[in-house]
This record gives sequence, structure tokens and C-alpha cells, in this order.
Amino acid sequence: MANDTPALTLGVALRRYLDARNAALVAARASLGITDIDARALLFVVGNPGTRPTALREYLGITSAGVTTLIDRLVSRSLVRRDVDPTDRRVNRITATVDMGEDPWSALNRFDDDFDVAVDAADQVMVENSTALLAALTAATVGTRH
Repeated sequence: MANDTPALTLGVALRRYLDARNAALVAARASLGITDIDARALLFVVGNPGTRPTALREYLGITSAGVTTLIDRLVSRSLVRRDVDPTDRRVNRITATVDMGEDPWSALNRFDDDFDVAVDAADQVMVENSTALLAALTAATVGTRH
């Protein structure tokens, strides 16, 4: 009887990590009743408080009209707020109004937080070597095909 499980290679391990992380995010988004783009936008705003809509648009790769609609939707759900920039009143700054460290919003970061705990508990030399290897392989891969 043949073994249908692929050999564990670095690529397979990374795909398993991504599959597990994506499954956790899908479950978190479903429990929160938000879309993928809403979650990505919210996580970006949390990580970049006071961000400009242009930065969010560039990060998400959407149109100006799309980011306006997205921000309107997040504001209407009280997930973010728009603040006028005090030095340039033509500019809006977007800030999250939810605490990602508290339930239910912590569900969006739970997988990453749990992974970080596991990393902290692991052999730190192995972690440093793995980090360096992954960074080098990613850099060698990005932009190799046009």
C-alpha cells in the first residue's frame, strides 16, 4: 500500500503552515462576520495607526473608489475612524477603534500569537538559522519570473 503523504520538504512544511494559518483566519473572519479584505484592511490599520487611505489602497492593491467604499464600511461598523490630519486638513488618517488583544477581535491574531509562543519555546539557534534560511530563499525567489 502506497503512502499518499508527500515527503516533508521545506516547501511542503511552508504550505502546511500557510494552510493552517489561512484556515484559522477564515474561521476568525466567519466568527466576526467580516470579509477577507475587511480583515486585511483592519490588520493593516492596526499595524499602522493613523495610516492614510492611499497607503491602505496601495497595500491592498485596490482602486481609490474601492478604498473609500472599504473605509466607509469599516467606519459604519465602528471598526475604524477617520481623523482629519492636524497639519494638512485635506488628509484623513485611519485608526482602528477595536482592541485586537481582546475578544472577539483577538481571533484574527490568535494563530500568529500561538505560533510566536511556540517559536519562543523552540531552540533559538534553530529559529535564527531557519529565519535566515527562509529570508534568503524568499529573497532569491521574489522577482525571478517576469
